[in-house]
Amino acid sequence: MSLGLLGKKLGMTRLFDQQAGSMIPVTVIDVSGNTILQVKTPESDGYTAVQVGFDDQKEQRVNKPDLGRFKKAGSAPKRFVKEFRLVDGTTPPTAHPGMELFTTGQWVDVIGTTIGRGFQGAYKRHGFGGLRQTHGSMMHRRTGSIGCSSTPGRVWKNQKMPGRMGGARRTVQNLKIVAIRPEDGVILVSGPVAGAKGSYLTIRAAKKKTA
Repeated sequence: MSLGLLGKKLGMTRLFDQQAGSMIPVTVIDVSGNTILQVKTPESDGYTAVQVGFDDQKEQRVNKPDLGRFKKAGSAPKRFVKEFRLVDGTTPPTAHPGMELFTTGQWVDVIGTTIGRGFQGAYKRHGFGGLRQTHGSMMHRRTGSIGCSSTPGRVWKNQKMPGRMGGARRTVQNLKIVAIRPEDGVILVSGPVAGAKGSYLTIRAAKKKTA
């Protein structure tokens, strides 16, 4: 994995592409204030990695071990901390990562946590089409049969059932960086990403698409 950036989702807007004559929906991500907290090397930790922190918070909201770690790095306490593992032999960066890691038009992957929807039925959770709506049917939004009493005589693992929806880690791949605005500390990527407004995101170079 290459070094990436941590950010906060500010919301969505749209930009107009004059050349293509089309409207581009974009997600605005605040990436200002990324700070290197620790550099791990094969000699000291057995592998090469960079620990990055984002979004300051008050000291009284941090436990003493973490507070000591932040002070050792000469940084204010951070709310969101992420480690980027690098290929062994790679020279870790010495300066704090910023928007210079990415360029306009580059493909990136954005990792976030989906919005929690609470306990939901199978109809909404899995997008079921529903059963009959007429002739006395009582199964409009129900799950339907989940097995039988004969072979196999049990409910298969991973059967689509009602349950907790959302709140899961998701990666949206192959998003293009439409614009970079250093004066505002934001990056604009095409399309939606996982998470609500104000949620934390991880931006990395795309793994499956490079051009």
